[in-house]
Amino acid sequence: MTTTIDVPVNTMIADLDSGLRDLLIAQLRRHGFDDVDVSFETPTSDWSATLTRPTVNLFLCDIRRSAKPGQSGPDGGRDNGRASERPPGMRVDCIFAITTWSKAVADEHRLLSQVLGVLYAFPILDGQLGPRFDDGSQRFSILASVGEQRPEQRADFWRSVGGVYKPALDYVVTLAVESGMVVERGPDVRTMTMRAGLTDAPRGGGVQELSHVGGIVRDEDGEPVADAWAAVLGLGRMATSNADGRFRIPRVPAGTYEVHVRAGDGREASTEMAVPGAMLDVVLKTKPGKGR
Repeated sequence: MTTTIDVPVNTMIADLDSGLRDLLIAQLRRHGFDDVDVSFETPTSDWSATLTRPTVNLFLCDIRRSAKPGQSGPDGGRDNGRASERPPGMRVDCIFAITTWSKAVADEHRLLSQVLGVLYAFPILDGQLGPRFDDGSQRFSILASVGEQRPEQRADFWRSVGGVYKPALDYVVTLAVESGMVVERGPDVRTMTMRAGLTDAPRGGGVQELSHVGGIVRDEDGEPVADAWAAVLGLGRMATSNADGRFRIPRVPAGTYEVHVRAGDGREASTEMAVPGAMLDVVLKTKPGKGR
C-alpha cells in the first residue's frame, strides 16, 4: 500500500470573492444601484474614511468545517489495474459579515435591503459565480444562506476590527475542498482458483481446478456498462455486469473459452478467455448507423 500527496491547485476563496462581487454588482444595477462598490477589506474606521462611493463590504470573518452532509466514504478508482482511494471531500462554511456604507444612514439601509434580497434569492450558487466554478472542482452544490447567527457577540466583532458598530448580515457559503492524498492499495484480484476432488475418480487422483473469473464491460468512451450479460460459450455459464460494469463467472474449469457479451441495447462483443488468466476488458462498440 502506497500513499502519495499531490495537493491540487486551490484558489476557491479568491474565486468566491470574484464571483460574489460580479453577482452583486449585476443584480444591484438592475434596480438602479449603478454607482456601488463591493469590497472585501476589513471594515475598520481607517478603511471607511477612504470611501468615496456607496459600498457593500463582504468581510470574510471565519472559515469552519461545515455541519452539512458530505460524502459518506472515500472515492475509489483504478489506475493501470491498481485500486486507489482518495479521502472524501471536506465541506467548509465561508462566513461573511456584510455591511453597507454611505454618507446617509437611509441610503445605507436601502442598499442593505437590496443586498439582502439578492442574497436570499440565490440559496444555490451553482452557475452564478462565473467560469471559475464551472470546471467540476466542486463536487457538491454551492449552498448559501443569509441571516445565520454566529456564536460571538456582534459588539465583540466590531471591537475586534476597531470599527463602529453597524448592522450586518451574516452570510454563509458552503464550498468543498478536495484531498491531495491518494492511497494505492495494489492490483485487483482477477482470478481465484480452487482445487476440487472428483468423486468418481480413482483414489489418490482426479483433482480438478476451478476458477472464478471475471471482467469489466465498457463502452467506447471507457464508461462502465451495467446489466450486460456475459456467457462462456460451451459451458452454459452466464453472469450479468453490475453498475461498475463488473461481472464474475464462478467455477470455470481450466482451459480456453470464447466469451460472448451483449448489452441491453443490442451491442455485442466476443473475446477469448484463458482460465486461469487475466481479467477480461470488454469494449462494446456502437453499432453502425446508431447515434452516439
